[in-house]
Amino acid sequence: MKIEDLHIVYFIGIGGIGMSAIARWFNQNGIEVYGYDRTNTPLTQSLESEGITVHYEDSIDHIPSGLLVDKSKSLVVYTPAVPSQHKELTYLKQQGLEIMKRSEVLGLITKDIYTIAVAGTHGKTTTSSMVAHILKSSGKDITAFMGGISTNYNSNLIINEELKEDTIAVVEADEFDRSFLTLHSNMAIITSMDADHLDIYGNKNELKNSFKEFISQMKSNGQLYINEKLTNEINPHNFDVEINTYGINQGLFFADNLNITNGFFEFDFCGGGHKINRLSSSVPGFYNVENMVAAIAVALQVGVKESEIRKAVSSYSGVKRRFEYIVRSDKVVYIDDYAHHPTEIEAFLKSVKAIYPNKKLTTIFQPHLFSRTQDFAEDFAKSLNYSDEVILMDIYPARELPIDGVTSEIIYKNIEVEKIITTKEDLMKEVEKKELEVVVTIGAGDIDQFVNKIKNSLTKNYSV
Repeated sequence: MKIEDLHIVYFIGIGGIGMSAIARWFNQNGIEVYGYDRTNTPLTQSLESEGITVHYEDSIDHIPSGLLVDKSKSLVVYTPAVPSQHKELTYLKQQGLEIMKRSEVLGLITKDIYTIAVAGTHGKTTTSSMVAHILKSSGKDITAFMGGISTNYNSNLIINEELKEDTIAVVEADEFDRSFLTLHSNMAIITSMDADHLDIYGNKNELKNSFKEFISQMKSNGQLYINEKLTNEINPHNFDVEINTYGINQGLFFADNLNITNGFFEFDFCGGGHKINRLSSSVPGFYNVENMVAAIAVALQVGVKESEIRKAVSSYSGVKRRFEYIVRSDKVVYIDDYAHHPTEIEAFLKSVKAIYPNKKLTTIFQPHLFSRTQDFAEDFAKSLNYSDEVILMDIYPARELPIDGVTSEIIYKNIEVEKIITTKEDLMKEVEKKELEVVVTIGAGDIDQFVNKIKNSLTKNYSV
């Protein structure tokens, strides 16, 4: 199938962060776009405001009639999160339409474009947005598909005016359901490789093998940028690609002289014959310094000047729900983050404590998926113990059915700091009871629905 032959594209699960980016790309390229999603959200509302028709009932009556008029010019895109018994998806399969996963479409869009793919069990959204911002702000012709809303562009898509020979695609390469194996990149970044999605992979070794396959599929003369901490696990030198490692005080590219000043992370970038002194990032987190080192290294490789990099780093403002300051005052601080894996939570909380070492840290956490909770219950508790107190919510099920015996209690029992467990219905009552200094909300479910409620409560009670 050729992209240029398409007249209409229909998305099942259009409200997903990755799906919506591709839907926007088709829409902005003049192709009719329609979609279904289970839930009406600010993101789907944004898509509708851009001219995309979205409905919220799984019924074949809502499928656009134009989809079946000329099947050779129609495409159906779905996300693996959609259940197999979905009525619309089942019907469209029976009609003989071209049906592709989101990841396959992303591979189709980028197959003839110079592609920078960013993979990792965590860090890929932020790092891909960093790469995209540095390249875009330096004048490079790019199109970027991101797994989060960039605050610089208020979108998960950065689109070029037209695809040209020097166009660069920046894509988030998702390991879930082995989706990233549809990509064949010229350059790749691997940020992390912790055990996750074990409902898909079974064990960490299978996850590791999938990352190895991702590397093996890179194009001829490919360049891999990999976190130094991963090299012993994956041994990238076994692959026919150029290997570049990165980190903090380690790797071919590294951050040196790192310090925190008024919440800003300042560091020197070193490596590849370059040294860029005293870069200042307003996006906190030691892991975000690592992410920025990888983004800078890639940008230098494609010809971005040091002066342009300095300007881009200082102007980069992050991704929604990635160490996002909601309230920041002398009286109280509120930060929201997407962290939903024990390693992410530990890294996030350590960074918060480094910035506010003398403040009480209250963590509100909503576990995501029954399977992930079951696999990492003890690790979740250990990571949450970096807090001073924890408010633990019920598990957000997402695509899963309940698992017998798996509730938030299996995390709660191993938390050693001050703790309470609550439902969504009672969360705000519990928050109102607390004397808060630094409060964070973390999780990948619908905890983001409470961000404005908590913000309004803090604004009222602390006069900020």
